[in-house]
This record gives sequence, C-alpha cells and structure tokens, in this order.
Amino acid sequence: MTVVLGSPTTGGRHTYRYPAHHRDEARDARLAAVREGTLGSVHSWELVTAVDGPGTRLTYFLSGCALRCLYCQNPDTWRLPDGMPTSIDEVKARIFRYAPVLRATGGGLTVSGGEPLLQTAFLSRMLRYAKELGLHTAVDTSGYLGARVSDAFLDDVDLFLLDVKSGLPETYKMVTGRELAPTLAFGRRLADRGTSKIWIRYVLVPDLTDAVDNVDAVADYVAELQQRGAGGVIERVEVLPFHQMGRDKWQQLGLTYQLEDTEPPSSELVDRVRGQFRTRGLTVY
Repeated sequence: MTVVLGSPTTGGRHTYRYPAHHRDEARDARLAAVREGTLGSVHSWELVTAVDGPGTRLTYFLSGCALRCLYCQNPDTWRLPDGMPTSIDEVKARIFRYAPVLRATGGGLTVSGGEPLLQTAFLSRMLRYAKELGLHTAVDTSGYLGARVSDAFLDDVDLFLLDVKSGLPETYKMVTGRELAPTLAFGRRLADRGTSKIWIRYVLVPDLTDAVDNVDAVADYVAELQQRGAGGVIERVEVLPFHQMGRDKWQQLGLTYQLEDTEPPSSELVDRVRGQFRTRGLTVY
C-alpha cells in the first residue's frame, strides 16, 4: 500500500510505502473476520411488506452468487468483492432499530442476494440475532450451496424462499450454468426436517422455462416435498412472470444479455403453468 503525503503550505510531497508485513496482517485480519462471520459483503437493504415473507420485512441483499441465471435482475450482486464491507455490529444495530415494527406486523428479517448461503458465517450471525429478538426469519436461496449449512443453522430459519429454476437438469444448466441436483437435495433435506416452511419460487420465461415437461418436473418435485414434509411444509408456490427490469444492469456491466428479445409471458401461459402446480394440490400465486 502506498500513501502520498503533502503539505498544504509548501506543496512538498513524499511517498510512504507500508511494509509488506503490515499489509499481510490487515489482509489476515479481514479474512479472519469473514471466516468468523463478523464481516460480510452487503449489496443493499430495504424495508418491504409481504413480499419476501409475512408482514413487514427488513430485507438484506448479500453479494456473491455461484449461479449465472440468464434472467437475473441483479447481476451486480454476482461478485462478492463488489459489495460493501459491513460489520455484523452494523447489521445488528439496524435489526434492533426496526425490531419493534417488524414484530408488530408479524414480520421479520429476510436475507437474499446474490446467494446468501455463499456467506454462511455472516448469515448465521444475522439469523441468530434476529431469533434472539423474537423475529421471524427467512432466507431466499437457490439451494445450490445448501450442503454447506448445518442443522443448527437451519434451526434459525422459519421460512425458506426456495428458487427452483427448472425441473429438467439440461434446462437448469442452460438457465443457471450449474447442476440441478444440489437444489433438489437441499429441498428434500428441508422437507424431511420439517422445521422450516417453504415458499417455492419459479420464474416463468417464454421459450426457456415454460416447456410443459419442465414445469411438470418442478411440480412433481414440489408435490414430493409436500408429501415428505407431512403435508404442511410447502406453504405456497409463486409463479413469477419474466420481465425486463434487469436488462439495463446487464448493459451497464457490459454483460451479454441473451434475453433481449424475450417478451413477458402471456396471461394464458401464466394460467397454464399455475394450473400445472394446482393439479398437484398446491397453493399457487
């Protein structure tokens, strides 16, 4: 690290270079804080109502994601280093500040991303503190990194917003660049435990995720989870029609956006897909 020092009166300048061992110590301290969960990378936060869980939610968006979904609304959350370094104490202070209104509305804390499970230690501290304050907790995740979280971690989550991108492995790979199996395994783990409720989220993209057999595969999987969870683990399925609200971010970041010419799904297509879930006895929005 180099610092240029100057005098406002004489204009003299000299350069001071911090010793390498000081830079190493700072880097090691930062990495230790990340491992311990006392330091995280935050993209943004907001207060919302009945969108990311029940009641009013304090929703944090963490940076970093292992998937590269073609329809991602927030590609600016993909890279972990692009977020704002944030201490857990700062997060706790904000949770504490809003806790009264969150409790009063039956709401709580939701953590989204990016992919929040990429920062498991930081996320775990956020959830534990929210539970200590008596708040409802929710995590919005693809489930792709679910194998890295412990059962103790899961005990602190009241609701998972599980984003199942597609039901056919080849379509899932096309949409996300990753494999489907980890998401399926994580959902089954949640259902078998039965300690957290699940909202399934499915983004409907014409000519990408709308094929009948692809939707059927997701619907069959969700029905399986409902049966494994003794009939009460899946609270709802949200079919989310594709839109172009994220297109400008892709362009600003210089990324190739493959859905430039894709139109939102018609009302008839949305009804058809929702009907495929309803035929399995699922509550659908």
